[in-house]
Amino acid sequence: MVGTLAAGGVLLLAGPAFAHVSVQPETAAKGSFATVNFKVPNERDDASTVKLEVTLPTDHPLASVMPQPVPGWKVSITKAKLPKPIEMEGEKITEAPSKITWTAEDKGVEPGQFQQFPLSVGQLPKDADQVVFKALQTYDDKQVVRWIEPSKEGAPEPENPAPTLKLTAAEADGHGAAAGKSEAKDGGNTAAADASSGSDTTARVLGAVGIVVGIVGVGFGVFAGRRRGA
Repeated sequence: MVGTLAAGGVLLLAGPAFAHVSVQPETAAKGSFATVNFKVPNERDDASTVKLEVTLPTDHPLASVMPQPVPGWKVSITKAKLPKPIEMEGEKITEAPSKITWTAEDKGVEPGQFQQFPLSVGQLPKDADQVVFKALQTYDDKQVVRWIEPSKEGAPEPENPAPTLKLTAAEADGHGAAAGKSEAKDGGNTAAADASSGSDTTARVLGAVGIVVGIVGVGFGVFAGRRRGA
């Protein structure tokens, strides 16, 4: 009985540690445009989450940020001037979104529930291994939980980890090569079939010519024999 209660206590204590704001999926390709979801679980049993503020990185600014509408929430985008202009698709960008704020228009995220906030972002940096989004989660009793601590590889997870998107190497598109091989293979088969068809046609023509020549020869022999008999 004591052991069961102790185990239950451990689970209760460990629960909130896993109920943090996170970004999903956890990985995206470098230099790509991606759609991510900020998953916000309610870790309280006596209050609702009514606001989420996500700070976007300034060291690797994201020039294109588009939130997907979430029923029951209004969203606002704050922009800031960049210390150094960046280029995107041949255009010079001097300012970029710096913060996204979702505010509940009704009850928000109630106890025992979670909410996802989709966001299209890009272009993801090509020279970084991750993008860190610092987030503030506000409850209707005015408590603010700051998910702003960066996670370090090999170190224990911090108490309030910041949502982090890991960046992976962009995969080369192998469809072209595969298609090329397929087309080459099909072309080879077609050429072989054409060659086979051509050989068959030639054989038939030669056979027909041989038959005609034979008939002509027989006819000539009969005609010559009749002349001798006359």
